Amino acid sequence: MSSSKLKRGVVSTAAIVVGVGLLAACGANDAQEGDSDTKVIALLLPESSTTRYEAFDKPLFEAKVQDVCGDECEVVYFNADQDEAKQTQQVDSAISQNADVIVLDPVNGAGAGGMVRTAQESGAEVIAYDRFIEGADYYLSFDNETVGRMQGEALVEATGGTGGILMLNGAPSDPNAAQFKSGAHEAIDASGLEVLAEYDNPDWSPDNARTWTTDQLARFDAGDIAGVYAANDGQAGGVIAALTGAGVDPTALPPITGQDAELAAIQRIVAGEQAMTIYKPIKVEAEKAAEVAVALAKGEDVGETTDYEGVDSFIFDPIVVTADNVNDTVIADGFYSVEDICTADYADACTAAGIGA
Repeated sequence: MSSSKLKRGVVSTAAIVVGVGLLAACGANDAQEGDSDTKVIALLLPESSTTRYEAFDKPLFEAKVQDVCGDECEVVYFNADQDEAKQTQQVDSAISQNADVIVLDPVNGAGAGGMVRTAQESGAEVIAYDRFIEGADYYLSFDNETVGRMQGEALVEATGGTGGILMLNGAPSDPNAAQFKSGAHEAIDASGLEVLAEYDNPDWSPDNARTWTTDQLARFDAGDIAGVYAANDGQAGGVIAALTGAGVDPTALPPITGQDAELAAIQRIVAGEQAMTIYKPIKVEAEKAAEVAVALAKGEDVGETTDYEGVDSFIFDPIVVTADNVNDTVIADGFYSVEDICTADYADACTAAGIGA
């Protein structure tokens, strides 16, 4: 136990001693003393424009904490809305609520070291969730260079490895984005594909992706674009909107990559508008993070870890999803149901792809 956490315990003990004569007269103090036994776990996510965070990470994490810890643990939740300053304030708020463990998915991983140190000085342990933070106590994520390499390999295969492509990478502030980009270039640069233009997209914005792609269509004929590397599904949606807005037939779009297995992306894949996405089983990641957080809060062993840049880590494997394996991946895992995917607009495409069969 760190000296700062021990200090917090001493202060709490002193308060109980001072107030002992009042306990019989004030029932509220009994509740307060009981509350002090509750383990507080803070979950801080970076933004809500990517649908996974609010739709999957948060509820899956909270449900698992409840399952393994029940009323002994309380989850306090924050979303930074892609604002670093706001996230710093949220860490301070978590500390003020006596968080035992802070699960932090940083807006800017490279700049999150100060938040980690502040949290650790308060006595809390920090889990870097999905994005690496140097100095964190633990780190959970997927193999991000492998994600990018899988995307790049899929694009090379879909294009036949020849022609010009556009590349839309993630936010420069996101350490994962650099890893996706590196992995993608490993596959693309070894092929016959030519990168016509490349963009590192602030905030991963789908609107930015659409605007940038529209700008490229003023430089290159749509027919000269053999494919598009989009680092995530939100950007893929922006690319498709730009191409169809410029008159490209939705059935004649070039191969476009993605990531996150968003529902809209799975539907686009079934309809033949998007070539692939990367499915990172968020349930595995979120539930493991919850288990580790509870173990840390209770002072228990977290199990076997691997080393990632000096931090004890849990690294998970990503999965490529195409129209051929939707049944065997996101549907088989219960991530989406057939009914979720095969709405009226996609019923015929689902039938043609054998979805739900």
